[in-house]
Amino acid sequence: MFSIIYYITVKVFIKMKKNYIEKLAATFLLCCGLLAPQINATDGYFSNGIGIQYRAMAGAGIALYLSPLSVATNPASLAFLGTSYDINISLFNPNRKYSVSGTPSFQPGTFGLNPTTVESGTTAFVIPSMAASWALDSTKSLGLAIYGNGGMNTDYDAPVFGFQTTGINLLQLFVAPTFAMKVAGNHSFGVTPILAYQSFEANGLLAFGQFSSNGANISNNGSSASTGFGVRVGYLGKINDMISIGAAYQTKIKMGKFDKYSGLFAEQGGFDIAANWTAGIALQFDKLGIALDFKQILYSQVKSIANPILPNLQTAQLGNETGAGFGWEDMSVIKIGIHYAVQNDLILRAGFSTGGQPIPDSEVLFNILAPGVVENHVSFGISKGLANGKEVNIFITRALSNTVSGGNPLEFPGQQTIDLTMDQWEFGVGFSF
Repeated sequence: MFSIIYYITVKVFIKMKKNYIEKLAATFLLCCGLLAPQINATDGYFSNGIGIQYRAMAGAGIALYLSPLSVATNPASLAFLGTSYDINISLFNPNRKYSVSGTPSFQPGTFGLNPTTVESGTTAFVIPSMAASWALDSTKSLGLAIYGNGGMNTDYDAPVFGFQTTGINLLQLFVAPTFAMKVAGNHSFGVTPILAYQSFEANGLLAFGQFSSNGANISNNGSSASTGFGVRVGYLGKINDMISIGAAYQTKIKMGKFDKYSGLFAEQGGFDIAANWTAGIALQFDKLGIALDFKQILYSQVKSIANPILPNLQTAQLGNETGAGFGWEDMSVIKIGIHYAVQNDLILRAGFSTGGQPIPDSEVLFNILAPGVVENHVSFGISKGLANGKEVNIFITRALSNTVSGGNPLEFPGQQTIDLTMDQWEFGVGFSF
């Protein structure tokens, strides 16, 4: 597999012209620098979509080929793109808060919280992404995409558990070389080896040291990094001029351990990236196109994300294989998007996605740190052609407010209620050439 990565990467850089190498390197450095704060997403902690054109349709489009960044969803799309380049920048405005009602009992063996409402302080993040595709011949193409993902981020300017200000910060960056090939003219298959980097930091969790297998590696240790590898494979088929279908599967990305947080996450600091799959159809009616996707994210396969707080906190220490986690369930998402060609150089886009958020009401305590409870998104966008085959793309997405409520599982039943609330705005602009 590593020989495949080497082959693809070498071929990509041989194919690039010198000026595009310089542009790609400069943008990559910008990407690494701006990703440092944190990015937010709302299909749990997965992005609602990758690429401005797809975000404008609420992430729908597994059966479309609109941008080289489409390989982050379906590698097979690359075979229909030819040679093209895409640079995007987005602004995320997530608004997250938690509320606690009910007076703690202060009884031995309980873990009560201060009755209060606190909003997460940082509410603006800038994130770039970029991609390129190169047609090798009439059937084979190579590509390279760099993009980010995240969502488990909070910055509470107040103590939550104990006496220290509290929050976590998860960052993920993916480098995705891709090879795609047409088969029988109108069908294609693609494969994307994924090189992943992530870092994590937690503060204000020392109160959980009594539950940990390693209390020194549970909180306030600065950033801890890990790397890993996975694969995404995809298919895209043009059945006729009206109907296209697509499907893709991404393996679980096996990541290294967060050593500085081996007493917090299950499996001694394990935090793999969940497997997921998407399937969909696209219909074209003259100037109007419709895309419908179904996506499944398998959070239940990652112990540090899926392990419930109870009974695990009673039967195992934090950091052990069955140590308590965030208790997330698998997430299913339906996305529908439309695009309408007003004229040859002006396309309007819109979309809606909905999915059952992954946090059960029994898991609200730990998820104060990661309140990814949004379920519905509404998106709009415009693509305008410019001179010399260039295009500017714009999108805006509203992640509608949602609240999950549940009892504090470490207090007497009915003693305290915790509400997790989140909504989000997203804006972005991109250039294709």
